Amino acid sequence: MQLECYKIYNVAPEIRPGASQRDWMDKFPDRHPYRCLPLTMANSTGWEILCPIDLKIIWDGGDMEHNIKLFTTGDPRAIASFADSHFRRGIVTMHTGHLFRTPPGWGLWASGPPNWFKDGIAPLTGLVETDWLPFPFTMNWQMTRPGEVVFKKGEPFCFIMPFEHGKTEEIQPERKMLTSNPELKKDYEAWRDSRGSFNDKLKAMDSETVKAGWQRHYMRGQKVTGDKADAHQTKRRLKPPKDV
Repeated sequence: MQLECYKIYNVAPEIRPGASQRDWMDKFPDRHPYRCLPLTMANSTGWEILCPIDLKIIWDGGDMEHNIKLFTTGDPRAIASFADSHFRRGIVTMHTGHLFRTPPGWGLWASGPPNWFKDGIAPLTGLVETDWLPFPFTMNWQMTRPGEVVFKKGEPFCFIMPFEHGKTEEIQPERKMLTSNPELKKDYEAWRDSRGSFNDKLKAMDSETVKAGWQRHYMRGQKVTGDKADAHQTKRRLKPPKDV
């Protein structure tokens, strides 16, 4: 599996493996959002494309391109090659600076960084057929209200993750009653009872439970019954792009 990132010009935005950390997660007491392994795994399952300049966006609520103003503390001539108002209506278009190529049948899921919130603006998500596309795609953000938003230099503005097209159509979802799977039902009930007991003890300020703070079964890849998962990951170690 290869992900080829062709720079269109000599200078292009930096691409790096997704970081698991988030500022809002750091601000919680004891950084307890990091106990939620699905969050950190999602944060780091893909590559971030970083802003080459700081960018201030001001939108007055109008529908036309002139209703969005773009500013930077650096060279203002750099704005045009990075961002514009191509789609109007409060949408800001950012250029990745790369033409991406994936193997046949694979595309790129392009979105904002997972669990990365910006007040006043929201990312638009796209699934791009990068196995044949001969031109670059853009990353677009929709202003959610008139006002001002700032992207800092080095902040991720786009998050890409390879996606295999054909496999999704082969999936046949099936809904069943949990009672139809006795083994799974048994595991679920063991988890439910353990979780309920733990929360009751936590509310009662049981000293050992308070000291433990939280149950670590998922983090350990372990069922309440003690059985280990066949495959379990707690970190994502993606490779950074290399210059060829």
